[in-house]
Amino acid sequence: MNRRTWIWCMMALLAAGASVHAADGLRIVPIVADGQVLVSFDIADAYTDDVREAIASGLRTTFTYDVEFRMVVPAWVDRTIATAVVGASDRYDNLTRRHSLSRSVDGRVNEMSVTEDRDVAGRWLTSFNRLSLCRTSKLDPSRDYYVRIRAHTRPPGSSLFGWTTVITGRATFTFIP
Repeated sequence: MNRRTWIWCMMALLAAGASVHAADGLRIVPIVADGQVLVSFDIADAYTDDVREAIASGLRTTFTYDVEFRMVVPAWVDRTIATAVVGASDRYDNLTRRHSLSRSVDGRVNEMSVTEDRDVAGRWLTSFNRLSLCRTSKLDPSRDYYVRIRAHTRPPGSSLFGWTTVITGRATFTFIP
């Protein structure tokens, strides 16, 4: 085996450590309302036993969602219309048995809550409703668009080399004014 082949094999092995897969449980619903493109999404199976254990230990747990809104351009690279990085965090206090929850969009905290209910905390981390992506005035009529979401958690899961598992999903629609 020559050196170049060996290097490519090692790079492929390292890339396999950050597992990326499409999630059957990632539900994405784009909505056009009130002159805006909104998206709602949730991951059905993301609040796993490992996540619950990390939270119960008092470790801050964050779900990060990279949201891309793109226009399909045939025979070319799809055009990005808008992006957002959305985060949802849970810091559990073992003494008070309360979950301190926060949500941020593009690094700015826009919502906070405190609850004692573990199920509420799970929905907080895995569900978003009506996230505003852009105004419809930026869109071309009768064009195909899609919303792509990549989700990952911190602390990282137990994948190879300690890298997180990334879940991806996509929802396509046609804009008709």
